[in-house]
Amino acid sequence: MSTATLSPPAAKGFQVIQPESTLGGSQIEPVQQGLPKMTQSLCPECIRVIDARVFEEDGRVIMEKTCPQHGYFRDVVFSDVRLYLRMESLHFGDNRGVSNPAIPNATRCPDQCGLCSMHASHTVLSNVDLTNRCNLTCPVCFANANAAGYLYEPSLGQVRRMLSALRDEAPVANRVVQFSGGEPTIHPQFLEILRMAREMGFSHLQAATNGILFTDLEFAQAAKEAGLHTLYLQFDGVTDDVYRKTRGEPLLERKLACIENVRKAGMKICFVPTIVKGLNDHQIGDIVRLALEYIDVVSAISFQPVSFTGRISRHELEAKRFTMADVARCVHEQTGICDAYEDWFPLSSVAPFSRFVGALRGEQIPTLTSHPHCSIGTYLFVDKNRRATPVTRFMDIGGFMRDLDTLARKTGPQSFKFWSKIQSWNSLRKHFNEDRAQEGLTFNRFVGTLQGLTDKEYGRGEKEKQGYTYKTLMVAGMHFMDVYNYDVERVKRCVIHYAAPNGLIYPFCAYNAGPTYRDKIERKYSMPFEKQLEGLGLNGRCGAARRAEPDLVAVG
Repeated sequence: MSTATLSPPAAKGFQVIQPESTLGGSQIEPVQQGLPKMTQSLCPECIRVIDARVFEEDGRVIMEKTCPQHGYFRDVVFSDVRLYLRMESLHFGDNRGVSNPAIPNATRCPDQCGLCSMHASHTVLSNVDLTNRCNLTCPVCFANANAAGYLYEPSLGQVRRMLSALRDEAPVANRVVQFSGGEPTIHPQFLEILRMAREMGFSHLQAATNGILFTDLEFAQAAKEAGLHTLYLQFDGVTDDVYRKTRGEPLLERKLACIENVRKAGMKICFVPTIVKGLNDHQIGDIVRLALEYIDVVSAISFQPVSFTGRISRHELEAKRFTMADVARCVHEQTGICDAYEDWFPLSSVAPFSRFVGALRGEQIPTLTSHPHCSIGTYLFVDKNRRATPVTRFMDIGGFMRDLDTLARKTGPQSFKFWSKIQSWNSLRKHFNEDRAQEGLTFNRFVGTLQGLTDKEYGRGEKEKQGYTYKTLMVAGMHFMDVYNYDVERVKRCVIHYAAPNGLIYPFCAYNAGPTYRDKIERKYSMPFEKQLEGLGLNGRCGAARRAEPDLVAVG
């Protein structure tokens, strides 16, 4: 099938508007495009910031770096240079961070987090860890109460403080929070925390969960009533042999029971498969097909290639590394739905849409301005027969987003009257090819679907039942960094943040890798494991996740 042409932002004289500084006053260096180039990374041994060179070798993108004390390191950061460069071509510039950074006048990234004045993005998706306990014992996990020797489980007051820090971000308050862990649903006040977050103004509540408690329909309904919208459901495969290896026991039956109960309760699910090369990468296509089978309740898949921790040989690292390009290749080879090049784009390429909607509303709204190499994705539009078509087959995404960016800049909120809105949407119709679109998908319904993706009032409930939107499945990959492929420029643009009991906010890949603020925070705000378990009326066999293998740690 032929595909629509995706024009890069720079096409036809279009110039990306790149801010010179953050709202905190720090200079912003634009995303470097092309190869080779220099960046800053970390020494895997001593975690000091060191220079790194990124270059092409045999069609792959390689990072190499040398620590004065610990020597030479190299890693594959993208297994396909063509797709790597394509992601850069669809980046629409940076944001300006926050106007009230907790760490002003910062000079060192990632050593000064809070957010700091150097950070170029605001929080789009926040994480609040509710516990490091779990009701599974996964061989791959970065939250492990047993191995840590302490229990981290913030009180209701501490959780409120974390949520307040996110809501106090200026000029864009955080609206989407994900409760995580450990297993967040086993926090004794989980439902109360959901109600509190809703009352504090969060518009979308998520839980990163293994789904076990949601096999109880009564619990699923109670979570929905308390305000939960979406489950980020740990979903590593479609057969139990995979779960025995990644999670320590067969889980598929419980995963499917969870899906059925979430459907009955009226919530949505995002599958979150942790992909380990040679273990479950052969089931990527099966996971996509299962999501399409459950399209009424599954709205997205977020493939997360495994990250590495501890010492690992260069040979083993290259053999096990699974990158975003590998995700795109496997989806193409195993489903035939998405072309490995033409149908994928960086999630940050949707930033112009947020800027435009903000102009329509007369306010700044959460905007994805992450680094173009942090994530890739596509939207599948799914008809009534569950046939999926990538959005790029009928929409020129590059041209559409380029024109949206221009409209957002040219038109101030005061002059955006109703007729201007209609005129603006009509000017974008030229990028839509209705002959290639799914049956029943008109341009107006496409626009409504975009609105539904950013505003749950339109994307769910009665509006969804009335056909205001079209069924979509987001298929994306998010590769969180480890010390081998760490890029400081990516950290500065991170839009997925952790809130901590100290009132500070940390980028995901600084919290879980590199300086690993998670360890420092959890140790400070915890009690000895056995002592706190006694206070909870539990014993030492609570099922908390055990320490990962020395060279492997899951991100989901």
